[in-house]
Amino acid sequence: MTKLGFIGVGNMGAAIIKGINGKLGNTAVFAYDSNPEKLKNISVLGATAADSIAELAEKCDYILLAVKPQQLDGVLAEIKASGNEKLVLISICAGISAEYIRERTFADAKVVLVMPNTPMMLNVGASAMSCDEKVSESEFAFARKIIGSCGITEVVPMNKMKEVIAINGSSPAFIYLYAKGFIDYAEKVGIDKDAALRLFAQSLIGSAKMMTESGMTLDELIKQVSSPGGTTLAGLDELYAGNLTETAVKACEACTRRAYELGAKK
Repeated sequence: MTKLGFIGVGNMGAAIIKGINGKLGNTAVFAYDSNPEKLKNISVLGATAADSIAELAEKCDYILLAVKPQQLDGVLAEIKASGNEKLVLISICAGISAEYIRERTFADAKVVLVMPNTPMMLNVGASAMSCDEKVSESEFAFARKIIGSCGITEVVPMNKMKEVIAINGSSPAFIYLYAKGFIDYAEKVGIDKDAALRLFAQSLIGSAKMMTESGMTLDELIKQVSSPGGTTLAGLDELYAGNLTETAVKACEACTRRAYELGAKK
């Protein structure tokens, strides 16, 4: 039987535990959190509460790290003290490198890096994942099965895990801000806010499906909606004038710079 442990049962940790419930076959799931309140109903999600990090580290095959950055060093120190060098450590801690984890655990620690996003809480997440040669194909496949229980996963090079944060980790916030402009406009012209939110949200869902399933490029999709001399082109002219795509690129670049700054402080 495979044994999987979670350290940290906050929003993301709890979402993954909920997502994997009943999906991993012959796997026992354990969880630990420094706040005992978060473990009270963990059995409902198919997991067993652990008394300590040491307990998890000693008996598990995989450990998913879902703690805040300020807690990580203490967690890694306890994992190192367990002496279990066969552990596969799956980290969803943004900006934390595999080298950082190895320096504080084991020189040859098996580390899988994950950049998740908050839609995982509704099982529609989009997670970037990476590992190196220290992790076997079967180990990485199991890690992808864990994270994939809450949405899709994509493999990216390990040296691009900071750059990808803007693409899927931070982008929901960027999208929400963009959406806010449309909802603000709806209120301004007297359209019911809730109705506008539903219409715009469904338009996002439909547009996303067109991007992934229509076979068209983004430029082709834009052209499909844009009739010559029509309303869409009039709106697009304003977005082009405001350098929307360039601003989006700048937002991603700022996000990446900050990721490197935070990583340098570790």
